[in-house]
Amino acid sequence: MSAGNNTRLGIALMIATSVVFAGQDGISRHLAGEYNVYMVVMIRYWFFAAFVITIAARKAGGVLAAARSSRPVIQTVRGVLLAAEICVMVTGFTILGLVESHAVFAAYPLLVAALSGPILGERVGWRRWAAIGVGFIGVLFILKPGLGVFNPAAVIPFIAAVMFAIYGLLTRYVARYDRTETSFFWTGTVGAVAITLVGIWFWEPMTGPDWLWMGALCLTGATGHWLLIRCYEVAEASAVQPFAYFQMVFAASVGIAVFGEALQINVMIGAAIVVAAGLFTLWRERQQG
Repeated sequence: MSAGNNTRLGIALMIATSVVFAGQDGISRHLAGEYNVYMVVMIRYWFFAAFVITIAARKAGGVLAAARSSRPVIQTVRGVLLAAEICVMVTGFTILGLVESHAVFAAYPLLVAALSGPILGERVGWRRWAAIGVGFIGVLFILKPGLGVFNPAAVIPFIAAVMFAIYGLLTRYVARYDRTETSFFWTGTVGAVAITLVGIWFWEPMTGPDWLWMGALCLTGATGHWLLIRCYEVAEASAVQPFAYFQMVFAASVGIAVFGEALQINVMIGAAIVVAAGLFTLWRERQQG
């Protein structure tokens, strides 16, 4: 197959990306359970910013070419929004654990489909609206509202999913005007500046072993983003995106094996409904594309 249309390699890279990001989530949960979330995300972003600047410097035109944007305000909003979303999601890991957080967060493709109309002016047909409705029934299965055991903290990963969906739609919008390299550069650098303005006030001394975990967190972040970039370089996004759901499976496995989390039957049923609805919306998007 020619470069840019190697679906098998793209699927393998997406699964590898999911494994790496699941490991990153596990490390994030450990560190954020010991230290302030803002500080953990800040240090992670410092490495991320250095990573994107290094990549930009190696491309034609260097850093200045990567930073040149037709929509700097939108790019800034994207960068700040993603940094904030990561803080919210990592907070969810520490309160709810990886299993339940990822089960709820899996609704974000449905949110992308639901918000693509008002934000991007895209047409959403009745089939996709039906899938969105079914998917949110799945979210209700996970959250169990009105049964006397509803944990308000379960809303945290849902908020993160809404933020990530808006980030994704803004990314899709700005792609009409800027190159992928430009969006990636702004994501890392603006996010690093934004989280540093907050996180620097919450600095805490870390132990030697946790500095090693922090190094692993930074490396998994850079590796995961590199794998994701390669994935989208060799295959169409619509072909590989369904396999991103593996991150939920791998992250849940880390939560159960490492942190002793329990897998509740309502979470299993709800997550299955959400994933099925999400896969249907991705399929419909591909059919109409």
